[in-house]
Amino acid sequence: MNLIGKILTPEHVLLDLDVASKKRVFEQVGLLVENTRGIARSEIFDCLFAREKLGSTGLGQGVAIPHGRARGLKDAMGVFIRLKTPIPFDAPDGKPVQCLFVLLVPEQATDLHLQVLSELAQLFSSRQMREQMLGTAARDELYQLLNNWVPNA
Repeated sequence: MNLIGKILTPEHVLLDLDVASKKRVFEQVGLLVENTRGIARSEIFDCLFAREKLGSTGLGQGVAIPHGRARGLKDAMGVFIRLKTPIPFDAPDGKPVQCLFVLLVPEQATDLHLQVLSELAQLFSSRQMREQMLGTAARDELYQLLNNWVPNA
């Protein structure tokens, strides 16, 4: 199993989310985390937005990895989102983003989150994987795709 599979659950895979801005994405993630982990949505929104102010987490090629340290979170967690329509994300290539992996870590996070970010960068750098993420219709199939992906050693 990869590190992504250790922090992602099937219920944290959102397909065809219909939002028009990164602010709305962060609001939806906050709501999801509040409902599944009991952490205030404002805490999640604020930590993601604060990180985004430092510089866009858009990687290019239609993907982004928003991330932040959240008070009250005990373990790292992830949320994969495929948007219904790509949105502007200030990515280096100027392309709008359609696939996002939101990484949330505890305030006192170890280097685990850096390892996960590295794995996510590898995952999203694969054109084949990006195409599969866009083409997979069922949430469980997409979860399995992400969970079974093998990073380069």
